[in-house]
Amino acid sequence: MTEQALVPAAAAGATIETFSFGDDVSVISGRESWGYFDGLWRNGDWYEPPVPFHGLAKAYLLSPHHQSAIGLKLNLLRRHFVPSRWLDANTHDRLVLDYLQMGQFFAEPIMNLGGRLLRYQHSPALHTRVGVTPGEFFWVRPDPNGVSIGAQGIHKFARPLCHVQEPDVAQEVYGLPQWLAALQSALLNEAANLFRRRYYINGGHAGYVFYASEGTLSDVDAKAIREKLMQAKGRGNFKNLFIHAPTGKKDGIQILPLAEVAAKDEFAGIKNITRDDMLAAHRVPPQLLGVVPQNNGGFGDIRSAADLFFINEITPLMTKVRELNAHAGMTVVDYRDYVPMMPAGAAAPAR
Repeated sequence: MTEQALVPAAAAGATIETFSFGDDVSVISGRESWGYFDGLWRNGDWYEPPVPFHGLAKAYLLSPHHQSAIGLKLNLLRRHFVPSRWLDANTHDRLVLDYLQMGQFFAEPIMNLGGRLLRYQHSPALHTRVGVTPGEFFWVRPDPNGVSIGAQGIHKFARPLCHVQEPDVAQEVYGLPQWLAALQSALLNEAANLFRRRYYINGGHAGYVFYASEGTLSDVDAKAIREKLMQAKGRGNFKNLFIHAPTGKKDGIQILPLAEVAAKDEFAGIKNITRDDMLAAHRVPPQLLGVVPQNNGGFGDIRSAADLFFINEITPLMTKVRELNAHAGMTVVDYRDYVPMMPAGAAAPAR
């Protein structure tokens, strides 16, 4: 029971008792926590990011379409990546994943005893901060609110890192991911899933009003009915309740559902709209993610979609990752040429 109140009735000595039962439903809302500071917050020797990095990291699992779109881009790069002595496949995957999810990656150069580049090592963007002094970088351990802690857990890198970022219009210290505009849609998608889970756990209804105006029911009877209803949560939703009122009226006891129709109809609409928002933010054709078309015509030829997606999205992504070569002064990362699935001039097969 979460609320109880006694309201005086018109008749002397009588009361109308109202109560609600059921657990509180947590509401996920992130708009306030994702706002920009007025500029960048200087935390001692480094700048804090404009968006909490711990929030970006948690958002990786918000939606299957979001995670799948990032996984598709990573797999296409992984397929064409050419490992080198300075950058192995595992480090490459971690750098690309940071760039796609966090909007940037940090690569730490490891030198040999002769002062030459031995290899690049991935520094997680979640813990890496850009120093106030140009060329300085720090590894920090943030607190649960995403703010870097004080003297404990701080490491200053011995040499400058390679920082490749997605440009932001408000500042130039940190990058921001391109999918950030669809964050609210992803949160709404997750909230719809959580609500639907509670909808089914609650027995397939969104709540109801148990209205009892039967004069033959005493306060003791009302208390007994209330206790039985409160016991019928979760797995007990489908238990039957017997009420005996020999001289009662037909409408003395009524069950009035709340928003049951809306709860059934709006779920699919919310899921489809938020899915389209996330696909638009990632600019990924739906057929490449296994989305089932809702019409007879489908989404068109998947080979043409794959070719266009690679040219417009994956090729520029390769260019961003190749910025690591400029930092190293040599070719440490490279990719094989893409072979189109639909040859130039070939017509799509007739349906």
